Amino acid sequence: MNGWRGASPTARLLLVAVLLTGLTTFMFLPLLAIELTAQGIPAGRTGFLVGLLAFSSQAFSLLSGLLVDRLGPRRVMAAGFLLRIAGYVLLGLGGAGRPAPLVAGIVAVGVGGSMLGLSTKTLLVSQEGSDARTMLALRSTFVNIGVVVGPALGALVYPLGFRYILAACVLSHLVLGIGLLSGRTAAAVPGRSAAKATAAAVGATATAAAAKTTGPRAQPGAAKDTAPDAAAGRPGDVTRWTLLRHWAPLAALGVAYWAIYSQLNVLLPIAANELTGSTAAISVVFTANGLLVVLFQYTLLSRVFRRATARTLLALGFLAFACAYAVLIPLAGWYSLLAFVLPVTLAEMLIGPSLDEQAVNAAALRRTGLALGTMSAAGALGSLLGSSLGGQLLQASRGGSRAWVLLVGCSLAAAAICLLLPKVRTHHA
Repeated sequence: MNGWRGASPTARLLLVAVLLTGLTTFMFLPLLAIELTAQGIPAGRTGFLVGLLAFSSQAFSLLSGLLVDRLGPRRVMAAGFLLRIAGYVLLGLGGAGRPAPLVAGIVAVGVGGSMLGLSTKTLLVSQEGSDARTMLALRSTFVNIGVVVGPALGALVYPLGFRYILAACVLSHLVLGIGLLSGRTAAAVPGRSAAKATAAAVGATATAAAAKTTGPRAQPGAAKDTAPDAAAGRPGDVTRWTLLRHWAPLAALGVAYWAIYSQLNVLLPIAANELTGSTAAISVVFTANGLLVVLFQYTLLSRVFRRATARTLLALGFLAFACAYAVLIPLAGWYSLLAFVLPVTLAEMLIGPSLDEQAVNAAALRRTGLALGTMSAAGALGSLLGSSLGGQLLQASRGGSRAWVLLVGCSLAAAAICLLLPKVRTHHA
């Protein structure tokens, strides 16, 4: 990967951290419900606890972004590592007879994950010599390696005991925390200068704003009062109209993406079983999806679509969603299911990093964390809406094609909303 070879030592260390935390997280996460049930916790309470983990992470994302901007990503990252380590220890101490440490551990792991994710992402897009799109594509690739390999490692270790998995999580986070917060890494990302580097790295408009506010005559408070005017392609005063024009459609697209994508966990598992008669069908979809992302995510964004704007990538991604759900309309068994994998993976590869890139491009200086946190919060809302409405849609469609037709329509509507975004082109290192 040219992106890896050209990345700074700090960026490489951050990406290794993304990989290892992803591996241990997906060793732990798929087995959590199984372990809680094995401890004698009722299924209803188990579902609540697993949902609490996701909610704790997503609901805290907006505050995590504010903390990143206020305190700096290094401090937030340190707090995230500490919270996650404490959470895994509490999970090991909790159980059916000790609900307090169990609940506290789940919340700590979720909130710590939110702080780690946003601080790491903010630091990655702040690296000098690398553009935001390249770093986000590499991050997505490394995350998906964890998605593919982590569950297999967890299945190998689980027969020894769930606490061995928790111990691996604690050890990996402890080692990574010490490595990332060491003197050399700290010197590479000196707080506020990282936020200025972010604006310089992510887009033409942000570059212009940074040049204006960091010149020899710039006033100390200038960075707070200026931001890219995405509509005009030049720096200017932040107005409500500028913010509304960029953030209203962007937040709507964040909600739409996660509402549509969440159907892979709601509608698709049931539909895959009905289409093929095999409970293993959904595992085939997820495995193929993860492998495709690992193999092609970086090349697709940094090579094939290198010169495309994030707005274009978002529109293409939602059109790919429409194609993915359209192939399920004929209900053609394995043929429909296998044909579904490629376009839905293309949509995931194009939309996820592009939403973050648009958010960073729209952010004022020293507000990168808040921008990324806002997109995570939109994703939380979309996941909640998608999961709730998906179940009702499944019940109403009664095994027919109505659900897929509606999802095609939603995907096309989201593609149209993409045209409301300002056309901002990213600079590439």
